[in-house]
Amino acid sequence: MATGPVPVKQANPLGSAIPEIAQLFRTEVDRFVDRFTTGFGIPPMAAFRSDPAFRVPNPAADITEDDASFKFSMELPGLTEKDVQVSLSGNTLSIKGEKRRNGEETDKAYHLSERCYGEFQRSFQLPEGADGERIDARLANGVLTVVVPKTAQAAPKKIEVKASA
Repeated sequence: MATGPVPVKQANPLGSAIPEIAQLFRTEVDRFVDRFTTGFGIPPMAAFRSDPAFRVPNPAADITEDDASFKFSMELPGLTEKDVQVSLSGNTLSIKGEKRRNGEETDKAYHLSERCYGEFQRSFQLPEGADGERIDARLANGVLTVVVPKTAQAAPKKIEVKASA
């Protein structure tokens, strides 16, 4: 039998509920984002947290068009042409690669690390009129530029407008 007072840990009902509320909120936000991004080929939010190798977000891309071609530009800082693969399967242009950490950096004790490493992949459906046989891909100054020429049938035609009599 105890001869002195027994310490009792006081529970703060509000304090113990906050982590649970925060987790519920995070889950709901993740579900909302997952529903919105499903059609864009972006993986579920859980993949970003559960798989440490999957830390690389999809690289930013721009897609432009002029009279002669479609141009895909993607930011790939720190990568060389050996780190990137561009392929065409049917009408799908795929760009994938891997950003690796330098070997000497793995021994360091980091206080902050905001740079992302790992594999990435982006896929794009080529528009109608794209000539998949003459694709040109170049990587310069951390920007990958993929030019997809238009077929002769896709080139815009000027139609003369005549005055009516």
